[in-house]
Amino acid sequence: MNTVQHFVNGKIWAGNSGRIADVFNPALGTATAKVALASAADVSDVVAVAKAAQVRWGAQPPAKRATVMFAFRDLLLRHIDELAPLLSREHGKTLADAKGEIARGIEVVEFVCGIPHLLKGEYSEQVASQVDSFSIRQPLGVVAGITPFNFPAMVPLWMYPVSLACGNAFILKPSEKAPSVVMRIAELLHEAGLPAGVFNVVNGDKEAVDAILDHADIDAVSFVGSTAIGQYIYSRGTANGKRVQALCGAKNHLVVMPDADMEKVVDALIGSAYGSAGERCMAISVAVPVGDETADRLIEVLAPRVEALKVAPFDDPASDMGPVISRQSLDRILNYITEGESAGAKLVVDGRWVKLQGYEEGFFLGGCLFDNVTSDMSIYKDEIFGPVLSVLRAKSYDEAVGIINAHEYGNGTSIFTRDGDTARDFFTRVRIGMVGVNVPIPVPVAYHSFGGWKRSLFGDHHIHGMEGVRFNTRLKTMTTRWPSGIKEGAVFNFHAGSDTKG
Repeated sequence: MNTVQHFVNGKIWAGNSGRIADVFNPALGTATAKVALASAADVSDVVAVAKAAQVRWGAQPPAKRATVMFAFRDLLLRHIDELAPLLSREHGKTLADAKGEIARGIEVVEFVCGIPHLLKGEYSEQVASQVDSFSIRQPLGVVAGITPFNFPAMVPLWMYPVSLACGNAFILKPSEKAPSVVMRIAELLHEAGLPAGVFNVVNGDKEAVDAILDHADIDAVSFVGSTAIGQYIYSRGTANGKRVQALCGAKNHLVVMPDADMEKVVDALIGSAYGSAGERCMAISVAVPVGDETADRLIEVLAPRVEALKVAPFDDPASDMGPVISRQSLDRILNYITEGESAGAKLVVDGRWVKLQGYEEGFFLGGCLFDNVTSDMSIYKDEIFGPVLSVLRAKSYDEAVGIINAHEYGNGTSIFTRDGDTARDFFTRVRIGMVGVNVPIPVPVAYHSFGGWKRSLFGDHHIHGMEGVRFNTRLKTMTTRWPSGIKEGAVFNFHAGSDTKG
């Protein structure tokens, strides 16, 4: 059985801990590989490598760093058909979902190919007599990323291309549940011309995470995952003097106004609630139809579409939805469904009875749809992270907005309506970080920034876009004064290779 190790200093590295864990194929329900788990000493060794490599990398002109990113983009595009099955085999999502995930990550690489422009500072002449001021953005040093299982390629690609382009060295601690695609991408990044040691992958569990949070030579930590862990990472990291951004849990609502195109609403919900088996922080997990008539029409059109979803392994080209990541996740989701029924919600579509011949031990669950959900139910309050959509009926538009604003999470939300006044009022009033109008999942493109509000984000910076550039750099401002006039007889030579003056 293959063991996924670490990628350090431009090559595969076994580490010294001797600890390993199983990597599962969720469609089979069985372990198909092992993954090395780094010790605190392993992490310390890798930090030393990254710190040494960063000095020369950070001194490179931004245009030279951009050259590596251009080559990296081309390699990702050329290898996407190789990368997608690696990803799907360990996560379970369909090949189409996997390719779409990698494509969204490539968008960030494309964004940072413009890093010479993105790092331009500001200049003010004559802030006082013969005094000028200007600002520049410089690298932090060594940055670490801690990423989740649900987007094992895309979320890391949201972090390290920006950080590397800004001149930092980067240490990635991916999810130990889906490590293989990250390792292959690391090889491609090295092939693109990135110097050895500038980007490193350390596989591991909590021991590795705590070592990252405590190490004095790691300047910043970027995290995506659950709120409980994100709050822990933010608290421990900042207590150790690090800059930390932690993008966390969500409960995303989609408001359905009476004038909405119901077919488009249902298309949006099928993709946003059930794509990737609902295992994403931007999944729409709550539909909020305004008025009972709107709600009844929604259920009438939506229920047969949910029932028709084909659940199958990733390599079935007809598959709409693969398994969830683990037995633990499946059991947790099943418990939420039972709690929802016990609390009085109506289970319109029950996906618990999905059984696939030859995959009886797989972690499969069909699409589930609840109606008559109320805000005090656990299926509404908690992030289920599975293919479960709740319909919470609102009597009015104002009530719908109030429902969204009252929730502890503030990651994303959408509204479907034909009325421009309603749409404008909605995105003005909702206390949510990412808002969509007639779009199912309001994830910003790479040159804007991604992040929520409230308990969906700890820290001051969103991820990628210009917020990502700010997170990965320190601002330095200079104030200069030079004697006026030019010395008599001074000669300035600007020939290549000459630094002679006068």
